[in-house]
Amino acid sequence: NMIYGYYFDPTYILIVIGMVICLVAQAHVNSTFKKYSRVQSNSGLTGAQAAKRILESQGIYDVTIQHIAGELTDNYNPRNKVLSLSSSTYNSTSVAAIGVAAHECGHAIQHAIGYAPLEFRSAIVPVANFGSTLSWPLFLIGLFSGIRPLVTAGIVLFSLAVLFQLVTLPVEINASSRALKMLQSTGILGSDETKGARKVLTAAAMTYVAALAASILQLLRLLILAGGRRRDD
Repeated sequence: NMIYGYYFDPTYILIVIGMVICLVAQAHVNSTFKKYSRVQSNSGLTGAQAAKRILESQGIYDVTIQHIAGELTDNYNPRNKVLSLSSSTYNSTSVAAIGVAAHECGHAIQHAIGYAPLEFRSAIVPVANFGSTLSWPLFLIGLFSGIRPLVTAGIVLFSLAVLFQLVTLPVEINASSRALKMLQSTGILGSDETKGARKVLTAAAMTYVAALAASILQLLRLLILAGGRRRDD
């Protein structure tokens, strides 16, 4: 009955709720980005040009800006100091593109000044990856074999992955607030345009909130399953 009980497991609803939260957040960021992609900036700068101007205004000259494939695959890699802008950002002169490019510059600035949450986040990346990969197999083996330490190890490892997402949130929000300040102080966007960029970046931040909520629901599910199994023992 354990196998049966596992597959018809009422805690599965927690996973479904998490998925719905993430899908709603993703749909919101996509529609907000699309809306402000149609609003051209008065400065006429592309995302790449805006990024270069922002970095130079901060005295950062050792970051490479490159074009990568995909939609909203923009990222900053602190290991090799490469700021990658996607097709929807690199050559576009829209308010949305400039906002996203400025956000990635926010990460490059965090890196340059040694912003502590970013350093901590970079340090726990391997641990979080290891945790998210191994947590479920260990947990399930422990659950079915009745080896409690494996169940505990699975929960601890999954908690590390949740911790990573928890630390990601202030890093992302801080990068966005830096971005909006830079866009105004460098005059790349006017105040009305900055409002549009703020909407895009706020929507993007909500995807991180959603991912964190989904992870916490997953962790809750692990704890409920572990507790239920303990009662069965």
